[in-house]
Amino acid sequence: MTPDEAVARAAGLPCWNGPVTPRPIEGGITNLNFRVDDGTDSFLVRVGGNIPVHGIRRTYETACSRAAHATGIAPEVHFTAKGVLVVRWIEGHTFGDSDVRDPRNLERIADLLARLHRDGARHLRGRAPFFWVFHVIRDYGHRLHDDRHRLLAEVPHLLGAAQDLEAAVGPISPVLCHNDLLAANFLDDGERLWLVDWEYAGYNTALFDIANLASNSHLDTVGRERVAELVLDQPVTDEVRRRLGALACASLLREAMWSMVQETHSSLDVDYVAYTADYLDRFNGSLAAWRRNG
Repeated sequence: MTPDEAVARAAGLPCWNGPVTPRPIEGGITNLNFRVDDGTDSFLVRVGGNIPVHGIRRTYETACSRAAHATGIAPEVHFTAKGVLVVRWIEGHTFGDSDVRDPRNLERIADLLARLHRDGARHLRGRAPFFWVFHVIRDYGHRLHDDRHRLLAEVPHLLGAAQDLEAAVGPISPVLCHNDLLAANFLDDGERLWLVDWEYAGYNTALFDIANLASNSHLDTVGRERVAELVLDQPVTDEVRRRLGALACASLLREAMWSMVQETHSSLDVDYVAYTADYLDRFNGSLAAWRRNG
């Protein structure tokens, strides 16, 4: 869908009180996003269909968004249609990595995650989505082989590393997780935090959300373990520490391979080659440190 087509789609939704003019929102890397003011309220409109190469199903995104809202941590879903999700607009500050690393915010973020992991599944309806980072990595490996990707020669090494990491993680206790904790998915309205963008949400281990948050925003070991203590409500043992480290590596690898797939399959104006290089460098460094520290 072209940007002009997306604007027309957003403007023509039947949920508005009158004519509207969607305004593009910068920052989306899998969707086209717009702000719409319809005279009574403001809304965020996400335009984008299913994305099979990334396992994205919009029905799951909507279900998880509704569950997160019922849990009290995400904006209300106002309207849905095929390829469109409309949620209440949250006026506030979009976090950057430095905001996530701020010790005052780490406690607030940990509270959001603890509430999601404890209560989110109670409100989830429909078929249960599941997100297992190692399955995602393997599936991306198949996709990159099919695409004859420019970095295809690196794929066996990446999959071998993922196999070692998965073995270190071991069995899990699944809870509803967000699974895409980029800093930009946290909004601060001046009174509270909100968590947005639920397209990868699904059952997973709570440890992945913690590791994903840490790897995306460059949290140091102290910060990562502080979040883990707050979310898990228990001290971090050596076993948990090693599992968190393995999942942090896997999170970086998944993001790198996601970008590798995007290089071929996305039409958005994003420099995915640079994004891939950044995350592969970070993954290799993290993996070496994890193996060194045992």
